[in-house]
Amino acid sequence: MKTRILMVCLGNICRSPLAEGLLQAKLDPEKFEVDSAGTGHWHVGSAPDSRSIAVAQKNGLDISHQRGMQFKPAFFDRYDHIFVMDQYNYEDVLAMASTDAEKAKVQMILDELFPGERVDVPDPYNDSLRGFDRVYEMLDEATTKIAERLS
Repeated sequence: MKTRILMVCLGNICRSPLAEGLLQAKLDPEKFEVDSAGTGHWHVGSAPDSRSIAVAQKNGLDISHQRGMQFKPAFFDRYDHIFVMDQYNYEDVLAMASTDAEKAKVQMILDELFPGERVDVPDPYNDSLRGFDRVYEMLDEATTKIAERLS
């Protein structure tokens, strides 16, 4: 039985696709499944933002095959770990949880680096490519910690 992990941001085109690609590259695909979703519906079925794809490619990852999906309460049954990118997404996902066990699956991804500090991964959507590079670096460090902890 694989451990299933979900990365969540707002639109599922910038941060969570990068986090998905990064963590997938660091875990054994025989033991782990990694996906991503957004709390919003705007980009369901869409590829990641071209800037996320470019930053990933620059760093040796191909995330162009990913397609956006929207977070649903049923995902609490499907996934073992749910990592969210910021406080807004954290609150949205927790609001869909119906049990304490479901709530316990949800964690802010940067808690891996800054435990209990509730540090957000900034949304680079309205930023330059430099903002995407910065987000990539943050997520690379966080997903390394997650991979070490889960492996």
